[in-house]
Amino acid sequence: RLARRGAIHVVDWQHVQGITQNELSMPGQGVAQLLMQFEDLRAADVANAMRELPVKRRMEVALALDDERLADVVQELPDDDQVEMMHYLGVDRGADVLEAMDPDDAADLLGELPETEAESLLRLMDPEDSAPVRRLLEHSPDTAGGLMTTEPVVLSASTTVAEALARARNPDLTPALASLVFVVRPPTATPTGAYLGCVHLQQLLREPPASLVGGIIDKALPKLGPEDSLTAVTRYFATYNLVCGPVVDDEEHLVGAVTVDDVLDHLLPEDWRDQEVAGQ
Repeated sequence: RLARRGAIHVVDWQHVQGITQNELSMPGQGVAQLLMQFEDLRAADVANAMRELPVKRRMEVALALDDERLADVVQELPDDDQVEMMHYLGVDRGADVLEAMDPDDAADLLGELPETEAESLLRLMDPEDSAPVRRLLEHSPDTAGGLMTTEPVVLSASTTVAEALARARNPDLTPALASLVFVVRPPTATPTGAYLGCVHLQQLLREPPASLVGGIIDKALPKLGPEDSLTAVTRYFATYNLVCGPVVDDEEHLVGAVTVDDVLDHLLPEDWRDQEVAGQ
């Protein structure tokens, strides 16, 4: 039976209690309330909010998040907090979270752990997920090979512009990674077949949907090598006004792409995330 709707009461915000960040972190406030508050926040904002929680509450929230969401949040934490989180989660859940992380971020985290711990986690990961992480760990973290992601947008020359744009619209891609698509000979998984060149997102937007990307390749854009230094990568972005660049090995295989956000992470002071929280 339908009941009569009750009266609606409007309360001044100053009289509302129990849903501010400080109040939610107090004893007696449920994890469910925190999850509701975090639901629409960006991962970086959730990471900052979690760092302000008591350790016990922070870990309770971490356990309640699904692997994908927790992976996004962990990637935004400072190195020390990432290591602490991995130790709390344990190897089984830790491996699941690493699988959900971007390979370059997973490699950075594993690089902060003792070698035996890192290897234990890698062995628990699905081989398909651990393989690109292992390749990244072969490079120094301050080189293009250590900075790059192994999962850029890679296409064959016979891909249509419409298909390329559909790939670039993937919501899981960062704006920087979506700004450039790379064209190769098969296979298209990194390390790919022969690298042919790239196509800029702006160029895709100017072309008819049925056109093939093979006809609009930018072959003149210089490439980065896996051993190029952080300084060289920074100069590359500044010189060519880019936010993403291809990393190609000596055999002309595309092995990944570097984006400007990864460069900034290494150029900023190590405690930049701490400074951000302090300034809130």
